[in-house]
Amino acid sequence: MLMNNFIMTKNSPINNRVRPKERLADKLIAIGPNLTEDERGKVILQYAPLVKYVANRLAMRLPPNISIDDLVSAGVIGLIDAIDKFDPDKNIKFKTYAEFRIRGAMLDELRSMDWVPRSLRKKAGELERAYSELEQALGRPAEDEEVADALGIGLDDFYRLIDETKNITFLDIDVIKKNLPEGGADEDLFDLISDEGKDDPFSKLNLLEVKEILREAIQSLPEKERLVVTLYYYEELTMREIGEVMGYTESRISQMHTKAMLRLRARLKQYKEELFSAAQ
Repeated sequence: MLMNNFIMTKNSPINNRVRPKERLADKLIAIGPNLTEDERGKVILQYAPLVKYVANRLAMRLPPNISIDDLVSAGVIGLIDAIDKFDPDKNIKFKTYAEFRIRGAMLDELRSMDWVPRSLRKKAGELERAYSELEQALGRPAEDEEVADALGIGLDDFYRLIDETKNITFLDIDVIKKNLPEGGADEDLFDLISDEGKDDPFSKLNLLEVKEILREAIQSLPEKERLVVTLYYYEELTMREIGEVMGYTESRISQMHTKAMLRLRARLKQYKEELFSAAQ
């Protein structure tokens, strides 16, 4: 039933997303770094809706005191950075590269604000560790009751804790890069993927392994959490829209998303520890 509803959304109005027409931008970007100011302006103008779209999606997961205008300003800087650094000879669409840079610039801005209280980071870390230790011991996804017991709290307090930490459980390239072996975190993701001339193939192998670990981790999620991840990150639906598809409240969908992110982050950290142990 869930998958039938999911398929129905493919051509529905709520799945009609901002898709900048790439024809003009592609022609200009293909010129490379030698764009005139007028040409750069045209590319920025054409991709401005993408900046606003990424900012709005991030803002949905942030406290109301975070200004969306600050995110948009940072995103424009990211877009300009993408225009300056994009290499048309690599097998990557400019829109993909630009969205990566835009989102990265916004995340950098959020980090500079230091908007997450230390106490909240501690709670998120405790949750993540509980999921990691339980699921390694059980060999399967941990149930809510099991995680609550491991933390020594009741179910109501567990769900409150999930709600409190929902704003810092982003799944993004930044999280993946933090869990790469040392040295990989400073690499440009697209250089790792596309540059055949890299001197350190071990770094590329590690990134590919991380992607495979992440794919397997997503597949191992409980069915409903896996569907939330698919609809949010791949189909780009909002939490409210996912709730309409799955028949749950937006709050319940947010809880599923948070639990899925905690499981995935824990799995990536486990991979990192296993890799370092094997290398010693």
